[in-house]
Amino acid sequence: MKTAVICGAGGFIGSHLVKRLKSEGYWVRGVDIKKPEFSPTAADEFLVLDLREEANCRAAVVLGTGVVDEVYQLAADMGGMGFIHSAECEIMHNSVLINVRMTHAAATLGVKRYFYSSSACVYRDMKPGEPEMTEAEAIPANPDNEYGWEKLYSERMAQAYSRKYGMVVRIARFQNCYGPEGTWRGGREKAPAAICRKVAMAKEGEAVEIWGDGSAVRSYTYVDDMVDGIYRLMHSDLKGAVNIGCPQYVTVRELVEVAAEVAGKRVLIESIPGPVGVQSRNFSNERIYSTGWRSQFDLKAGLRRTYPWVKAQVEAASGGA
Repeated sequence: MKTAVICGAGGFIGSHLVKRLKSEGYWVRGVDIKKPEFSPTAADEFLVLDLREEANCRAAVVLGTGVVDEVYQLAADMGGMGFIHSAECEIMHNSVLINVRMTHAAATLGVKRYFYSSSACVYRDMKPGEPEMTEAEAIPANPDNEYGWEKLYSERMAQAYSRKYGMVVRIARFQNCYGPEGTWRGGREKAPAAICRKVAMAKEGEAVEIWGDGSAVRSYTYVDDMVDGIYRLMHSDLKGAVNIGCPQYVTVRELVEVAAEVAGKRVLIESIPGPVGVQSRNFSNERIYSTGWRSQFDLKAGLRRTYPWVKAQVEAASGGA
């Protein structure tokens, strides 16, 4: 039986990844500063540890007299666009500490395979319709936020440890990920969850607020697709960073329109000032396609699974109203 540690198993993608590895026959240890918010963990063992501390990183990977076979490092201090722009210091400080110490512990203790979750935020601002960017074109680097800079640095650190210690490293650059059991309020939620919440709270014909004019273009990847991409990448021969994202590009306005259609509501869209981020990020998925991976959920199919869950959270929070 293979053994794995998922760092960040109390978070959205990490908690779904636990379920996938369990279905593949793994023994799984979940590690996070918190347990999953919305349902009990599926992990065989769950340790509440602050991975900014070196001793905790070592404890996370040690199993009996040895170490686990695989580490999936998804732990980070992160959130949606509002959080990324308001918590620059926290993001860089906390996430760098986690990655420096987790990578070092895994490599020096002899972990065989190591997965690192990076982000499409490493890419520069792009214009809508611009040719898709390959992984190599992230350099020369020009991320538009500190979250992207931290991710790029941590990618390079993982690769450096791989060269020195022989640990197999796989790196994924995630696009925006959404689905049930993701953060849906409080300032750290991503756009799909925020829009689903706003649509669920709006009455027929009411306005839904968005930051900016809604013309920014994004790709939204359903969580089951993302987890499948992680699993395939980890067990592939692909070295270096690999993009994982749904190839469907939509504007923020279109995101609202699809959410409203799924909800069966007519809503208006009201633009307000707020952090918009880049105009667009268009990137190639050819490397992950080489593993046999393909996105199975377009935006409407994904929101058909996500919106009812968010709507239920909204109703529960408001006493069923």
